[in-house]
Amino acid sequence: METIKLREEYIKLGQALKAAGLVESGVDAKYAIEDGLVSVNGETAFQRGKKLVDGDVVAYEGNTIKIIK
Repeated sequence: METIKLREEYIKLGQALKAAGLVESGVDAKYAIEDGLVSVNGETAFQRGKKLVDGDVVAYEGNTIKIIK
């Protein structure tokens, strides 16, 4: 499980996917999210701008990211 340390109160879902290196660009993140391939805390996420906060867990293509403060 990879972790992303927050610099501010939250990070947007698309940014988190890019920061973790799971997608190459914002466009790739957009399509992955729109296609229902990304889940946040076990629920499919369809909003690229969804705000992730401390404790959230993102899953995409067998990879897991935990958001920490």
